[in-house]
Amino acid sequence: MVNVKQALWGLGLLSLSGMAAATQYPLTLENCGTKVVFEKSPQRMVALGQNTAEIMLLLGLQDKMVASAFWPTKVLPALAGKNEKVPVLTVEIPTLESILARQPDFVAAQLPLLLGPDSKVAKREDFAAVGINSYLSPGVCATKKNTGDIYGSRSQLWDMTLLYKEIEDLATIFDVEDRGAALVNDFRQRENALRTTFGHSKRDLSFVFWFSSASPSSDAYLGGKNSASGFIASVLGGHNAISSDSEWPTVGWESIIATNPDVIVVSSLDRNRWALDSAEEKIKFLKSDPAVSQLEAVKKGHIVVMDGQAMNPTIRTIYGAEQVAAQLEKLGLN
Repeated sequence: MVNVKQALWGLGLLSLSGMAAATQYPLTLENCGTKVVFEKSPQRMVALGQNTAEIMLLLGLQDKMVASAFWPTKVLPALAGKNEKVPVLTVEIPTLESILARQPDFVAAQLPLLLGPDSKVAKREDFAAVGINSYLSPGVCATKKNTGDIYGSRSQLWDMTLLYKEIEDLATIFDVEDRGAALVNDFRQRENALRTTFGHSKRDLSFVFWFSSASPSSDAYLGGKNSASGFIASVLGGHNAISSDSEWPTVGWESIIATNPDVIVVSSLDRNRWALDSAEEKIKFLKSDPAVSQLEAVKKGHIVVMDGQAMNPTIRTIYGAEQVAAQLEKLGLN
């Protein structure tokens, strides 16, 4: 597999090769049903969401970023140096005022929670009214808002296609198409490597992906059937034990126990919003709760830890799949 440092090295070489044609401005893009016109490459961009920020950093565009916000986990280690140069408004949800104070000419967001008609931060019209272009991750635009949940639901399994479009769009907006192509190629190779390793398994393992819970007595936030978590299960030759189409269903432990998963994937989060954001606290609960501890997956030690951001449809998803794959191999479940 290609690691992050190799990918960044490759990006550097390709950016010098000049293989792709330069972006022609004005550039018009269709983004989530909105037409966006760029008269020139943005110079002061605010990244709302860890995925948006990390795509920009992977593309080597940190000098174009004037701020970022909403970080469930820490930045990828290979990007830490670049990220130090970018001010963080907050690791949680920023205010519109804090964004505008950075005087951006472009705002891109990972989630409708951060940008959209139901956002507590801003609507696209808010930025358009002051001449600021906006962009929303195509992956979240593919969800249906029919569940009463801001994250919506998916009728089809998410895959990397829309993530690749996001990378390519941002690379085009900033006139670094070569870098975008190299990054997409890296992810394709890594996904193919995982499918090759796990594609011949006849186990069809069932997975539960536990993101977090407000408390041990609360319902658990889980990765839905067709979410990025479902994609990871599929790449590893298995399936998501949760049948809900909701992107982030909240499920009681009685119902989780009824699925009797082969593997429980617990997220590791750095945001520290709830005690159960911690992977260690999740594992402690799984092993100590009188009912949950009787699950075969718990008794056999089939609990693996994954970066929580990987449960979102982001660049981290492939990293998360690799994390889970390595632990499955150690458990003899490949």
